[in-house]
Amino acid sequence: MTQDFYCDEVLSGNTKVNIVMETDKVLAYHHTRPYYKHHIVVIPKIHIQSFISQEEENNDELLLEIMRVIKKVAADMVVQTGSSKIVTNLGTYQDSKHQHWHVVSGERIQ
Repeated sequence: MTQDFYCDEVLSGNTKVNIVMETDKVLAYHHTRPYYKHHIVVIPKIHIQSFISQEEENNDELLLEIMRVIKKVAADMVVQTGSSKIVTNLGTYQDSKHQHWHVVSGERIQ
């Protein structure tokens, strides 16, 4: 796997995705290889390595916009399925070195 699937594939347009919500700075889309019955990924549209990385652009303004999108996606998922879970990974748990959040619901399928 590439070190940054999101920049290399999703944001470049190399991999087409089914968009759920988009703002100027944030993209939410259906996971291309879902691990759960309902699985949406939320990413910043600029390269930010992780939730705790020190890029100047990884600031409160960006985090608030990401959280607004996550809140809307999670709320919609609760209406549709009755539940949702929000997850992000750091360090060695992070398979792609681009900040990303998973909003999931339902049974694990992988």
